[in-house]
Amino acid sequence: MRIFISLYFAIVTLSAENWPGWRGPNGDGISNEKIVPKLWSDTKNIAWKKSIQGEGHSSPIVWGDRVFLTTSLTEKNERRLLSLDRNTGRLLWDELVVQSSPESIHRLNSRASGTPATDGKQVYVTFMRAEGEKVIAPNVGSKRMITPGKIIVAAYDYKGQQKWKTNVGDFVSAHGFNSCPLLFEDFVIINGDHDGDAYLVALDRHTGKEKWRTIRENKTRSYVTPIIREIKGRTQMLLSGSLSVASYDPRTGSRHWIVDGPTEQFVASMVYNGEYVFVTGGYPERHILAINPDGVGNVTGTHIVWRTTRGAAYVPSPIVVGRYLLIVADSGIASCFDSMSGERLWQERLPGGHSPSPVSANGLVYFTSDSGVTSIVRPGNTFEVVARNDLGERVSASAAVSQNQLFIRSHQHLYCIGKLK
Repeated sequence: MRIFISLYFAIVTLSAENWPGWRGPNGDGISNEKIVPKLWSDTKNIAWKKSIQGEGHSSPIVWGDRVFLTTSLTEKNERRLLSLDRNTGRLLWDELVVQSSPESIHRLNSRASGTPATDGKQVYVTFMRAEGEKVIAPNVGSKRMITPGKIIVAAYDYKGQQKWKTNVGDFVSAHGFNSCPLLFEDFVIINGDHDGDAYLVALDRHTGKEKWRTIRENKTRSYVTPIIREIKGRTQMLLSGSLSVASYDPRTGSRHWIVDGPTEQFVASMVYNGEYVFVTGGYPERHILAINPDGVGNVTGTHIVWRTTRGAAYVPSPIVVGRYLLIVADSGIASCFDSMSGERLWQERLPGGHSPSPVSANGLVYFTSDSGVTSIVRPGNTFEVVARNDLGERVSASAAVSQNQLFIRSHQHLYCIGKLK
């Protein structure tokens, strides 16, 4: 019996999945969990609900029995990192990362929008620290003064002790700040796209020392977290933004290939289906692109496989499930494409506007709206809603999936949805 129990717990442990950063284990919103809640309300099927002080649009991350989240106590000029017990929601520690006056932001942004990342030993977090006199906002339609500043990256251990903190460079944008740390090997990679001398930078995750820096020549704000994939013999770090779509070597920062445009600004992360990479964005024009990622140099005229402008999203990232590419526009119009051909299989309206990015578990896609309604959709040739669930609170963060539970941050609370552990 002891052998059986030990084997059971070993299998459960192996099947349990962490959600260690923006959009989960692979940065694409996909969970391998098979038993994830489909029905809930603000009271039904809630393991716990924790009030979160301050404001923030960053998503929760989960590792083992820990949940991490950032928040801004803006009236106190504080940007903070929180650690909670994933079984009870109890606050374990709450650390001040950056002391800063409020930076200028877009009405849909927050001052704690960067989702942290963890490797199970340390937690890595980014904030903007406002510095210097106000400047005229670059790259906006109407003249106004905004706050410039610096990107601050910090690492904490699981006891809440700061291990290092560093200033990686300038940042200026009328829309405010959001950059999610990307962990790869011994690197912490930061997207520093902004309306100035923009850059990508990699830090040593143990010391915070800079390992490489790549200049982004178009000097245009974007808020895209890259993804990293092994594609045809090359390790490719893929991101849109700064008037381009590009692939870099995450070990050196050197560029593999670039597509010009197709528009100026991007927020949504890219996804990959094993053949093509997919982009949705941005502003002022909106495009959906499928790109063959095997090129070298400028591949604008040769490697775009298909394109459409109808149904594109600016903020929510797309998701790939099997042969289907699903996208929800900010307006709430959802589309399902055959990812290889670009054929639109259906287009339907979901309730409300959408800023959170969808997640997928057990073949279903969870679309959460700004008003807190999650529509669970089965990808396929026809539109099928499996369930709809309403938390009754506004939501700007994307969900996390871990150990058969769903974690959703509203503007007031962090919810753990599913059975109690």
